[in-house]
Amino acid sequence: MNSGICKQQSTPCPGYLTISRWLGLLCLLITIQPLQAAPDLELRQRLMSAIATSTSFNDRFDAEVWLLDMSQRLSRRLPDTNKRLHFLRLVHQEATQADLPPELVLAVIEVESSFNRWAISRSGAQGLMQVMPFWLKEIGRPDDNLLQTTTNLRMGCTILKYYLDMEKGRLRPALARYNGSLGRRHYPDKVFNALNKRWYR
Repeated sequence: MNSGICKQQSTPCPGYLTISRWLGLLCLLITIQPLQAAPDLELRQRLMSAIATSTSFNDRFDAEVWLLDMSQRLSRRLPDTNKRLHFLRLVHQEATQADLPPELVLAVIEVESSFNRWAISRSGAQGLMQVMPFWLKEIGRPDDNLLQTTTNLRMGCTILKYYLDMEKGRLRPALARYNGSLGRRHYPDKVFNALNKRWYR
């Protein structure tokens, strides 16, 4: 009869320890996983509000100056002038609505999708700002399309602003939260590098 104790020692057998640890870990995962999977209610409310509202440029002169500057910087990635200007107007609008610097949003888009609106990651994140599709169900808009530029920008900007508020304006941990890599520097460093090299005014 195997009681889980080695015959020549008074300590548990290695196999017994392994099984016990796995059972303990399984119980822990069963207990914790629902808490981790539950989306933040405040973020859900912000996304619902953002989808329901829309704004445009407040100061046309400043907007035109910004558009001209950013259009020149983006020309290699988006060669079509009309499409490029339309895209930049949307970025400026959605970033401003979320109270984010539009240049920061451009840097995040560069790192997340390299300006490919059709990008889909291995984890299922979609579009320019790589938004996870479960958010559409959470805010009651399952038929919205995250590959549609305005929808993706609005949700991505709202999520990033939420994490920035959560971190009381500290951009590095907010970016890490956005990427799901809190505590690591790689992703924030990539965004800062893009921001400083190509988008900072």
